[in-house]
Order: sequence, then C-alpha cells, then structure tokens
Amino acid sequence: MQLPAASLGEENPLPPVSSSQDLHHVENLAELPAEMRENMTYPDHLQTMLPGLIQDGYDRELVERALPSLILENDHLRATILPSLGGRLYSLVHKASGDELLYRNPVFQPANLALRNAWFAGGVEWNLGSTGHWTGTCSPMHAARVEGPDGTPVLRLWELERTRNLITQLDFWLPDDSEQLYVGARIQNPSSETAPAYWWSNIAVEQSPGTRVLVPADQAWRFGYGNRLDLVGVPEYDGFDLSYPVRHRRAVDFFFELPSQEQPWIASLDAEGNGLAQASTDRLRGRKLFVWGESTGGRRWQEWLSPGLEGHGYAEIQAGLARTQMEHLKLPPATNWHWLEAYGRVSVDPAKAHDGDWKTARLATGAVLEPVLRSLAAREEEWLTVIDAEPVEPLATGSGWGALELRRTGWKVSAGTPFAEETMTDRERAWLPVLDGRMPLDHHGAPDGTLLHWKDLLEAVEDDNWLIWYHRGVARWYADDHDGALDAWRRSDNCLKTVWSARELALRSGDSRDWDDAVALAPAGLHQLFVEAFEWAVEAGDTRSAEQFYRRASEQVRAQPRIRAARVKLLLLQGDAAGAQALLDEGIELPTVREGENPLAEYWLWAQRELGTFRPVPSRHQFGMFGDS
Repeated sequence: MQLPAASLGEENPLPPVSSSQDLHHVENLAELPAEMRENMTYPDHLQTMLPGLIQDGYDRELVERALPSLILENDHLRATILPSLGGRLYSLVHKASGDELLYRNPVFQPANLALRNAWFAGGVEWNLGSTGHWTGTCSPMHAARVEGPDGTPVLRLWELERTRNLITQLDFWLPDDSEQLYVGARIQNPSSETAPAYWWSNIAVEQSPGTRVLVPADQAWRFGYGNRLDLVGVPEYDGFDLSYPVRHRRAVDFFFELPSQEQPWIASLDAEGNGLAQASTDRLRGRKLFVWGESTGGRRWQEWLSPGLEGHGYAEIQAGLARTQMEHLKLPPATNWHWLEAYGRVSVDPAKAHDGDWKTARLATGAVLEPVLRSLAAREEEWLTVIDAEPVEPLATGSGWGALELRRTGWKVSAGTPFAEETMTDRERAWLPVLDGRMPLDHHGAPDGTLLHWKDLLEAVEDDNWLIWYHRGVARWYADDHDGALDAWRRSDNCLKTVWSARELALRSGDSRDWDDAVALAPAGLHQLFVEAFEWAVEAGDTRSAEQFYRRASEQVRAQPRIRAARVKLLLLQGDAAGAQALLDEGIELPTVREGENPLAEYWLWAQRELGTFRPVPSRHQFGMFGDS
C-alpha cells in the first residue's frame, strides 16, 4: 500500500529507564467497587519496557512509501490489515455504500503516545500487556493463511508480547456471505506463573457534529485525566449529551457500565444513522469512548497525528477485558483466553438514533444488531474448530523473540502460533550462548535490551567481561537489587570503560561528574546520549554542565529538536528570555512531544512573562489536552 509516510527510524539503543506514558493514575480508590479496586492495584506498575527498546527515531517528513498490507474481501466488505505495524486493521470498506467504516488515516505519522513511544492514529489497534498502547503497535507480527471452518481463508497474525511473555493471536475471518468481519482473539500464557492480562481493541471512527456513540449502558466511569474515576449518568453529563464526541471541550474517557444481562456492543452513527458497530462474545465486556476534545490543544493533537487533517477528526470507541483501562486481570498459568469480535456497518432510523431519548436510541440500535449478537456464539464455536490449525501459507514474518523464549523455557504453545527457529535473526541468536553459560565478546555496537526474564541465566554465565556485567546490572536493578546493580556496572567499567555502564551509573547518581564521564565516552553518532545528558542538566538546573554538554555536541546533534527545546529552557533559566523567544520564533517542531505534556507552550508563556509582551501562544505549540482554550 502506497501512502505518505514518515520514517519510523531506528530504535533508541539506550535502555528505557522507566515507563512514563501512563496518564491513567487513579487516587480515589477507596470510593470504587472492591473488584475494580483489586484489579487496579494488580500488578505493580510496569517499571520499564525492557527487553524492548524505545522507538523514538521517527521524523515528520512525509514521503511516499510502501507499507505491506494483507486484504480480506467478499461481496460486502474489504478489510486491509498491516502486518508490519502491529496487525492494525487499517481500513474496513462497506462496498455497497462505498463507506469507509473506520477512521482511515491518510498518512503514517508516528507520535509519542505508546509504551515504546511510537504510535499512529487510525483503524483498529490491538492492545495487549499493560495500560497504554502496546509494545508491538509499530512492530511486525507473524502472518499466515489458515483454512477456515467454512472453506474461506482465515488470516492469522501472532507474536510474543515481551514484557509479560504472553502470546497474542488474531484471526481475521470474512466468510463469503458475511456482512461482518470477524476477529478471533486469543491470549496464551504458556508459563507456570499467573500473568497480568490486559486487552483493549481501540477503534478509530470519524466524527462530525452529528456523530453519536451508542452502547447498552446507562452509566459510565468518567476519567478526565485528573486522577479520579467518577460514576456518571449516560447520556447527560455536565449540561450536555456526552454521547456526541464533538460536544466535549477536553480530552476525556468514559468507561461504560454494561449490565450483566446485556451482550457487549458499541456503535458510532452519523447524522443519517449509518456507521460502524462492534460486538463481541461475553469475555470482552468493557466498552469505552475517548475524545481528544475540541479545544485548541485537542485539535492540535489531531492535526499532529494526521497532518493535513480535514473535517472533524476522529474519536475512539474501544472494547476491553476489564471495565476500565486502569485494571489488569489475572491470567492463570498454562491458560488461554479467547473471544470473537464482529465489525460491520449498521443503519438505524435517524429519528430513533438522534431525536428520541437515550433509551430509545440504544434499544433501536440493539434491535438492528440483534441478528449479529444472536449468531456470535455459534460463529465463535465455528472459529474454535480452527483456532489451533497450523498455518498453510506464510504471509509475513514477525520477530524471532518467540523462538528464543521457547528455546529457553520449553513452553508448549499452540500449533496454530508456531515460533520457528528460522525466524531468529542475528539479534536473537546473539543470546543463545547464554543458555550454555557463556556471553562471548563477539559483540559490535550497542548492547541489546537486557532480557530481564533471563536474570538467573545471566548470573550463571562464566565469562567475565564488560558486557555480561552490564546486563547483570540492568537485570539486578529491575529486580530491586540496586546495590548489586551498581556493583555490576562498576565491574563492567573495570573490565572496559564503555558509555553503556557509564550512562547507567550517571542515571543513578545524578552527579554531573558521572554524566561528564558518560558524554566523554559517547561515540559521535550516539546523539541520544547527548540529548539525555543535556536534558538532565537543564532539568536539574545545572546550567554550567548543560553549557558544557552543548559545547561538546556537534552541530548535527545541536540541531536535534529535543536539544533545541531544552536549549529554550536553559536560556530562560539563565535569564535570557529574549534569546529563548528568538529560538521559539525560529520554529521548533518536536516530533516526540509526549501525550499529556505541553512544553513549548509553557516556555512561550514563561518568556512572554519575562519580556512583559504577552504574545499569545501560537496554535502550533499548543498540545494541552485538558484546558478549555
């Protein structure tokens, strides 16, 4: 598929220190139901994305690129899936009407919203693992054709989610006569330990002033990114109808309370009563509406994610295992969970969908969906007859990490989701000697992300070199053996002075001398280390060290957007508001601006206060999700 696309770039070789993407922190736990409260306190917060590395090497230069796509089509629907980008259901076209049922992003533009940073808007994203957009959202999955139960092909995608060691399986099935695309999902926990289970199917749908989201619920848990969950009535909230996405001023989540007797579904209808409906078998009970809001910041985020955006952008209707995205469930050892989702066009009498009361609208929509809901259990039983069927034709290759983990553990996984040894590349094979108690120094370049699940094996390695001590240090740190980690990095440093252990020691000490050592050891091409050191010094208010790091950096490194943005703050700290404003006026585009942050607007206001000129913040710098401007 050809479309304007930014480059995803290379992974950041510096191992992620922590996960800082989760904005869903709830403090009023005592006010919540006991089950919800228990799910929110299990497990502990995921400290790091390791063994995965951060994907922050993307840019904002859109050029025509080819993205691999796999298509399922019958007389009614045409579905396009992107196997190299997390199995995203990119497009679902209803052929008789010509309607695109999803929000189809006309470009591929990553931005900083996922657990590993890079995320893109549009289509249906499948989220497994932990609160947030999953670690595989911009990574390839294995894909193959499987013979379907009715003779039509099933498109299967699968991969190992590495932070939780769970296997995700997606079976896309479009029977010849079907007006529904069926997506069978399965999570396998092949280990001998209980694992946290988290899943949300995030469905982007176009919004307009007439768009309404309908769901069989009269209450919802409202989360306004202010550390509270509050149970509110549906649809009236704060003086307006919350089921119309464009009526919201700010970013907000509504997690709907579906009565136990209701089969779960959610629909987005336009002013004429046409749109997309998603339904599922009972395990996938959660349903949610997310809107960016119509403030300046909300609109800016939509333009940022879809450059050249026309119209009113998109909202997300979502489906999950739990009631809210702050919850994780307990998936027992050697157990798998599965469910079937259905995606298709729905048409409801617009007078009932919009002009009547809420009960009339949702009952009318439920009545139209009743044949789909009634048939889902039988369809799931059909799908289960092939859930373990072996692939008959490979179509795309994911990572070799699953094959490596099977070598380590001997886990038994479904024959339908094989992880063949030949899928391992040099990257995965570099770890095979550890299984035999060795870590030879035939290593070139940056060390890979430490395999935290291999901690005991790393400790048993007989070799004594900088690389094994470096990895032991990382594994010990995330096992809460902080003293042991510092000792390991110092031993690594004694074996050979490298930027990798020096950086870890600097992060933990927060001492400018340690940062000096790390920067001195950094090769010229490791701009990420210069950026990190410079940002650390600025945030610490250590203007002297910041200037030293800046002088050491090459012109190419100084041109990095994160360096330029931090330079603005440094100038403000030094009392040079005019210099900071001049740099802002030159124009800074920060590709990795993080969801929930608004740094350039804050710097602009700071500079204007100091200068006493009070020029308004340009819209290009406004990324505030929660204000009313």
